Amino acid sequence: MPVDPLLLTVGKWLGAASGVLALLMVAGFVSGWGIRFRLVGITSFTALLSLSCLAFAISYNPRVLVEGAVTAPIVFDNGTNLVVATAAADLPAEAFAPTAKQLALNLRGNGRSSPDGLVHVRLRRVESVGPGLSRPVVLAEATRNNRGEVALLQP
Repeated sequence: MPVDPLLLTVGKWLGAASGVLALLMVAGFVSGWGIRFRLVGITSFTALLSLSCLAFAISYNPRVLVEGAVTAPIVFDNGTNLVVATAAADLPAEAFAPTAKQLALNLRGNGRSSPDGLVHVRLRRVESVGPGLSRPVVLAEATRNNRGEVALLQP
């Protein structure tokens, strides 16, 4: 769970600022300032920003990059055990396996529940077999388990 240091620092500073604003708000209510209700909004918004920055800094996970892989858009995801991505027509054969592996490693959604605990990620291309006819061809397949481990299968 990597932490983004900039957001963590900003969250701490915003937390300190909301503490100072809270003291000003209390002083405003005690002294009867006309701005006291605006200080309530400013203080609560600053505290909300602080908590949001801290939560995002802790939960942020950067994308995994696999050497030799290219970006492939996901065209189907049933939410449980199958994800299908499409490969460009000019994708070289040596990029099939790394691309499927990168797609499997970057899957989000730990709530996937399949009977065997595996998610199959297929990289496919649609090839023409005749006039007006085409068929999908699976170029590479990667299987990911619940622990995030990936195994590559190539047809």
